[in-house]
Amino acid sequence: MSSQLKPGTSNACNITALSLACEVNDVLRDISPRWKMQVLHKVASGTKQFSTLKHAFPSLSDQILGKRLSELVNDKLVDKIILKEKAPKSIHYMITDKGLELLKIIDDLHKWGLKYLSA
Repeated sequence: MSSQLKPGTSNACNITALSLACEVNDVLRDISPRWKMQVLHKVASGTKQFSTLKHAFPSLSDQILGKRLSELVNDKLVDKIILKEKAPKSIHYMITDKGLELLKIIDDLHKWGLKYLSA
């Protein structure tokens, strides 16, 4: 999760109860931070550098873009590739097979939403 919860708070208790009731709640919480799936989708269109992603999302702050990329790397949805032979150091992001599999599910969810929620 993106921020620490204070133990014993009602929010922490609710998250624990939802997690125990169904693991899907954990999955939804992990993929739902703002911009996370949009960044994953853009990386899926080809290996990207930070500046390319920043250009694709001009209203997204550098801090949040960096945070989302770190989360995607930690989740093993994106690989971070450091090309040391270039000066300055060049960092590229590339989607993993796990990330591609998730995007298929997200695409199906999107189609379901268009069909049933666009009334």
